[in-house]
Amino acid sequence: MNDSSPASVFCQDSELGYERSRTRFTSGEGLILDETYRLAHLPLLAPDHPRVIRTREGSSYVMGRHDRVFSLVLPISGDLLHRSPAYGALNEALKASPFAHKIAWDLLDRRKDKLHATICGSLASGEPPVIDRMQRQQLAGIGPIHVELRGLFSGNVNRGRLYLRAYPESRNGENVFRHIQRALGCRETDLYVIGLYNLTDDLDADETAALASLIDRWWDRTILQFTVDQLWLMGACDDLVLDSAIMETVSLT
Repeated sequence: MNDSSPASVFCQDSELGYERSRTRFTSGEGLILDETYRLAHLPLLAPDHPRVIRTREGSSYVMGRHDRVFSLVLPISGDLLHRSPAYGALNEALKASPFAHKIAWDLLDRRKDKLHATICGSLASGEPPVIDRMQRQQLAGIGPIHVELRGLFSGNVNRGRLYLRAYPESRNGENVFRHIQRALGCRETDLYVIGLYNLTDDLDADETAALASLIDRWWDRTILQFTVDQLWLMGACDDLVLDSAIMETVSLT
């Protein structure tokens, strides 16, 4: 992975699902952590929080942990990201916000080497999936991929987590991430987010207004451009990938 991407054309919001899926803030109302977040994330961050959902019938979650799930993901270099002046400025803006004390800042270092955007999610559980020779040949034929990260993003699901957004290269007018999904026979998607910041509690109305303003100001800001020539097959037992392993790297060349 490197940050010396040649001039590339990236997919735009009109081709992706970020606008459709962003949190819709209402003036005078706070941000309430949703059930998905309180089941999958809050138990790992604040296990004694009174609104933690310890487990739910029909799911394998128990205090934020679940059966190991394997996905093919786009690796994001924590070192490259931390060298980005724009990322540094975003961090400073968040630290100066009225909800800074509700961000789990310790997670940034704990997850620095595990940052990723999921391309093909939930390929298998329990045991790693088999990527056969034909699929590997198709992936190797894709070649290096140029990506741009923009921020900041809060979705309409998993409210409580803040992300950067990955914008893939548009190659011959097509989203190159979908080439990967087709090679593995996966569902084609249009959201590729990098989870960075996690809230430890609901936000009140003033804190929520500050977050909404930050998201608007940073929406079109480029955080980083980089090139990748391999993907990770990652297995994880929690949605923060704290208990995770990179099973193998899968070449795109």
